[in-house]
Amino acid sequence: MEIYPSLVTVIALAVYFAITANVGRNRMKYKVLPPATTGDPNFERALRVQQNTLEQMVFFLPLLWLFCFYIDPIWGSAIGGFWIIGRILYAVGYYQAAEKRMIGFAISSLSSLTLFVGSIIGMILVLIQ
Repeated sequence: MEIYPSLVTVIALAVYFAITANVGRNRMKYKVLPPATTGDPNFERALRVQQNTLEQMVFFLPLLWLFCFYIDPIWGSAIGGFWIIGRILYAVGYYQAAEKRMIGFAISSLSSLTLFVGSIIGMILVLIQ
């Protein structure tokens, strides 16, 4: 069913929206006026979380849908759910200290890699049938 990958997509976008809003809050809190992107380390970490999440979403979202189309929407959505959990853990860890981001980064990266490999396998299976 397309509802599951749709829900994962909406939740991923909601997480990104919250992360982006946090950049705005930190911008005000630490008085880092636009267009500046440097200042207090807490602001810089919040901005880096937002930028990295955006970078990762460009890879993740198409792979989520390709995997769901060529392999299975339930499995794809479950893997996508792990990606979301990884991004949340990444954000929470990075907000505390840059070195605390690795577990979340690993979870989301492995989820994306699984979607990537699965999508390729699914497309190859369709081509050889």
